[in-house]
Formats: sequence, C-alpha cells, structure tokens
Amino acid sequence: MRLDPADKAIGPDIAENSKRSGCSLHRAALTGSTGHLCGLGRTDRDLLHRLIAAAGSDPAESKAAGCHALSLDLCPGATDAGKRLQLDHNSKPTQLRTDSQQALRTVLITGSAGFIGYHLAACLLQHGFRVVGYDGMTDYYDVSLKRHRHQMLLQNANFSCFEAQLEDQPTLHGLTARERPEVIVHLAAQAGVRYSLENPGAYISANIVGTFNLLECAREFGVSHLLMASTSSVYGANQAMPFAENDRTDTPLTLYAATKKANEHMGHCYAHLWKIPTTMFRFFTVYGPWGRPDLALYKFVKAALADEPIDVYNHGNMARDFTYVTDLVHAIRLLIDTPPVEPASRAAILPDDSLSPVAPFRVVNIGNNTKVSLLEFIAEIERCLGRPIAKNFIDMQKGDVPATWANADLLQRLTGYRPQTTVAEGVGQFVAWYRSYYQV
Repeated sequence: MRLDPADKAIGPDIAENSKRSGCSLHRAALTGSTGHLCGLGRTDRDLLHRLIAAAGSDPAESKAAGCHALSLDLCPGATDAGKRLQLDHNSKPTQLRTDSQQALRTVLITGSAGFIGYHLAACLLQHGFRVVGYDGMTDYYDVSLKRHRHQMLLQNANFSCFEAQLEDQPTLHGLTARERPEVIVHLAAQAGVRYSLENPGAYISANIVGTFNLLECAREFGVSHLLMASTSSVYGANQAMPFAENDRTDTPLTLYAATKKANEHMGHCYAHLWKIPTTMFRFFTVYGPWGRPDLALYKFVKAALADEPIDVYNHGNMARDFTYVTDLVHAIRLLIDTPPVEPASRAAILPDDSLSPVAPFRVVNIGNNTKVSLLEFIAEIERCLGRPIAKNFIDMQKGDVPATWANADLLQRLTGYRPQTTVAEGVGQFVAWYRSYYQV
C-alpha cells in the first residue's frame, strides 16, 4: 500500500482503515501531539443509501412487522431552534437561544464517535452549533462503527474531529487552547459495568486520569458551562425508587460506578474552587440506533436474527428505566442553556434540587421515569422481529443491580422537558436501523 506523508505519520493500519471508511486522517500541528485530526473525507455512499432507504421505508411494511420506520430527526425542534419548542402536553415549552444569539457557539464533545456522542453532535449541528469532536477510538468494540459515526458527522462543515486519548494531556490541552470552546460536554469514558471486572485499570486511566485532564482544560480556558456524564450505576445498592438526585450514593457495586461517582466529586471540587458552572447528568439505560454492540438490545437483536439464544440474567427478574437516545440528547441540549448558578444561601435552594450550596454545580437524572421489566423488553423485541427468541435463564452477574428507575422531576423543572419515547417506539427504531445497517 502506498502511503502519503500524512499516512506515514499515523501508520499504515490506521491510514488503510480510514480510507475504507472514507475518512482521511492528518497529523495535527500541535507540539508533542500524538493525536490525529479527522479531515472531511468522501461520502460513504453505500452506508448513506442504506440509511436513506431505511428512513423512507414503506410504512405499511414497517407496521406489518410491528416496527416503526427509522427516523433521522436526531433532535426535536432542530429545524426552528429560535422558536419555543412544542413539547408534550405535560411539559411547558422551553425557550432556546435564537439563531442570532447562537452565533456558532463552539462545543467540545469528548467521546464524539461513541453512541451518545454521535447523537449529541448531530443534534447540536442541527441546532446551529459548531462542534469539535474528540475521541480515542479505542477497540472496546468495533472501531469501524465509530468511524462510520464520525463520517456521517463530517458531512456537516461545522463539525471537525480529533483522535487521541484523554490521558494524552498535551494533545487535549493543545486542542482546547486552539478551539477555545464555550461549552464542553464530557462523554468519553471507559464504559460497561461488566467489563470493569475484567480490566479495572482501564477505568482508572480513562475515567479518573482522563477526566482530571479535561477538568484542568476547563479550568485554564474558562468555559461557560461544563457538562459531564455520570451514570445510574452510582445509586448502587439503593432500593428506594425512583432514584432521586439527592439520594445517598455511597454504595457503588462496581469500579465503573465508583469512578463515575469520583468524577462527580472531582467536578464539584473544580466548580467550587474555580467557579466553573458544572452539570453532571446520570444516564439511565440508553438505547437506540447506532448503539454499542455490548448493550443488551444490540446483543438480543443480533442473536435473534442469527437464531441463537440469549442470556437472561437473574432469571428475568430485572427491570430498567430504558431511555431512548434522541430523548436523552435533547435533554442535554436543553441543559446546555441551563448552567447552574451558585446560590446566595442554602435557603435559596428549592426543595429536591441537587444544586450545591457552595458551588455552581448540579446533578440531573436523565431517564424515562418508567420502570420496564426485562421480560417485557424482550417481548417487545420478539414482537418487532416477528419471531420468538430462545432464552438461557441464568443467575445475575456480579456487580449488577436488579432494577433502576429515574425520578425525572428535576429535569422537567429545569427544562420543561421529560423523555417520552416508549419502549415499543424505541425498539422499533433500533430494529429498523440494525436491519438497514447490516442488511439483514
């Protein structure tokens, strides 16, 4: 294979993979940098055609299969960001900045090639933001899926991306100094509850050291709002449900949960010391198109279409608050314009608000506020696929919890929005995407 100078700098394996996905990579002009800048490459026409075909699929065919056609509307209200959004009948409309106020605000998203990062970047681009992506492209799961996500985003001229690890402090610092983002949304992390039992060191490196490097950049360059992802796993052994932001979170059951709780503490310290407005969001079982291959829905659909059995933990006696990905990123979009303000006194904090009394810092649950049993979830997959799924009923895995359920009252109070997508709708959207992407 012939390599141009930029390809030689990044290595033949990365260069070849990038050419296959239609994304050219170039060495960044940053002193001491080991990352790679994503350049705008050619369109992955086959992938785009499949996605367009899915979006325009015959509604009658989708209904016959019990599914919903894939929607490419990645963020509600994006076509008219300057007007008040018409939300559900239980929510008040939310005022977003007008186009003139937006003025191409720059947002740095870490983990931009990830499942949630991709959807958030697409949402913000639709709303007129300039988005800078930062992703380590780790091989925790199929890197080609990550590259396809980035390639879709690169069709927008207001998106650029940079490939490097969070632990690479010189590269992260250099990029932040150059781009000077007004907002940082920190999604990059070593994910997965179960993988933390196999490779705990990866969680310390990415989630602790990497987050520290990110916090230092936010401090030095004075962002107007720092938003960071936490997880419902921090509720650990708690049994009282639904989980509320002010509940104690002192009993994490995995190292993954412990590192995320540590991130919350680290974020609070920086918010207090350096007055960085900081919002932590706790995600609840996010699912949807472009999802991670290690997530339950992806694994279940893949196994079912291959006529293979699925493992059902705790003999099916489990429940989750399943949150559809576009609902989640729309909530983040609204929270970007809702930075916390340090209260004048403790008495000024409203009941059930997680606002810190000593810092511009708040924790917010983002969940569907609905508990769905695992067996109901599997039944919905079976209905959508039109076939039964063979099941292996086994004991619960170490570190797992039997149920999660979000109290989303604070999110609604702050933004006027509450996630609404039902499991029937969300599973249908995922299956439509999966079938089109893998042509099965």
